[in-house]
Amino acid sequence: MSDPVFPDTDPEVAARRRLHLLRHRRRRRLREWRQRIAFWVGAVLVGLAGLAFAWLADASFGLFQKMLQHSAIWPWLVTPLGFALLVWLTQGALRDARGSGIPQVIATLERPEADLRARLLAPPIALAKLLLTAGALLVGGSVGREGPTVHVGAALLYGFGKRLGLHGRRTLSGLILAGGAAGIAAAFNTPLGGVVFAIEELTHTFEQRFSGLVLTAVLLGGIVTLGIVGPYSYLGALDLRLTWGLGWIGVAVIGVVGGLLGGCYGRLVLPTDQGWLGRLNALRGRRPVAFAAACGLVLAALGLLSGQHVFGTGYAETHAILAGEPVTGGDFLLWKFLANVVSYLAGVPGGLFSPSLAVGAALGPWLVDWLPGMSLPQCALLGLAAYLAGVTRTPLTATVITLELAHSPDMALPVLAACLLAAAVSGWLMPVPLYHALSQQVLNALTPRRN
Repeated sequence: MSDPVFPDTDPEVAARRRLHLLRHRRRRRLREWRQRIAFWVGAVLVGLAGLAFAWLADASFGLFQKMLQHSAIWPWLVTPLGFALLVWLTQGALRDARGSGIPQVIATLERPEADLRARLLAPPIALAKLLLTAGALLVGGSVGREGPTVHVGAALLYGFGKRLGLHGRRTLSGLILAGGAAGIAAAFNTPLGGVVFAIEELTHTFEQRFSGLVLTAVLLGGIVTLGIVGPYSYLGALDLRLTWGLGWIGVAVIGVVGGLLGGCYGRLVLPTDQGWLGRLNALRGRRPVAFAAACGLVLAALGLLSGQHVFGTGYAETHAILAGEPVTGGDFLLWKFLANVVSYLAGVPGGLFSPSLAVGAALGPWLVDWLPGMSLPQCALLGLAAYLAGVTRTPLTATVITLELAHSPDMALPVLAACLLAAAVSGWLMPVPLYHALSQQVLNALTPRRN
C-alpha cells in the first residue's frame, strides 16, 4: 500500500505557496518604495514650498515697510483694518488656518482620526495658512512664518502620501512628523534643529521604523534650501565663545530671566476664564473682528512708541543686536514683547518663533551692563535661546536651533545650560508647554460637547 501524499509535499501546493510568497514580497517592496518616494519627494516639495513662502513673507513685509517709510500714519489705518479682515476671513471654513499651525500638527499626531487629519491638514487650509500669514505681515503683524511652514509642510507631505495610496496610521503619522520637521529645517536652514524639533516638540515618541525616513526627509528639506540659496546662517556666522569665569553668572541670570519672561508670555496668550484675562478672552469670543481691530490699534501705538520697530518678525533688529550694533533702545524688549502678545491675541494667522527670537535677543542690551565678563552678542545669543526655551518649554530644540542659526558651536554648553534653566523656570508659571496647551484647545474646539 502506497504512502498518502500530504499537502505539504504536494508539488502543486508548494508551487502555489511559492507564488503567493513571491507576490507578497513584491507587494511589500512596492509599498516600501511608495513610502520612500512619499518621504523623499515630499520633503523636496516641502523645501520648495518653504522657500516660496519665505519669499512671499519677505515681499509682503517689504511692502508694509515701504508704506511705513511713506508715512507713519499708515499703521493706524492698515493694521487694524487688516487684522479685522484676517480674523473675519477665518471665522468660517478657514477657521483652522488661525494661529501658529504647530498646535494643529500636534493635534493630528495625538489624535490620529482620519476625519480630524483630513480637516486640519486639508490643502485649502494649508494654502490659506500661507496666504493669510503673508497677509498678516503685509499689515505689520508681529508674527513669524516658521510655525505656518510646519503646518504647510505636514499638510503637504501627508497629502502627497495619501495620493500615493499610503493609508497605514503609523505611516501617515510618520509623514506628518517628517513634514513638520522638514518645514522647520527649510524655514531656518537648520536640519538638526528640525530633527530635534520633531522628537521633542511634535511628539514625545519616536517610531524606530520611521526614524531613517524622517531623518532623510528633514535633511532633504534642508538640502533644497542649501542648494537654491547657498550656505548661510539665519543670524549670520557669529562664531561666539564663552570662557569659564564670571560669564557663567550671566548664563544663570539670563536663564532665569528668559524663563520668567517666556512663562509670562505663555500665561498671557493661553485662554483662561479667570481674572482680567478671562474677561478679555470672553470679549474676544463675543466680538472677534472688533477685538482684532482694537489689537491692530494697540500694535500701531506700540509701533509709535518703539520708533516703528515692533512690526514683522523682528529679524533686522535681532541681527543688529547680535552684531553688536543695535538699532533699538533698551525699551525695545518691552514693546516687542507686548507686540507679540497683542498679535497673537488678535487671532491672526502667524507663528511666534521669529518674534520670540527678537524678544530674547533684546535681553542683551537690557542685561549686558549688569553682567561681568560678557559681551553684547554673547548676552543676546543666550537671551535669544533662553526666551525661546521659556516660551516653548523645549530646551533641546531651542539649543540646537540657536547654535545652527548663529553658527556658534563653541557656545553649546552655555546655551544648553541657559535653555535648561529657562525651561525649568517657565514650568513654574506655565505647567503645560505652550504648543501642547494650544493643541488641546484645538482638539476641544473640534470635539462636540456632550450633554
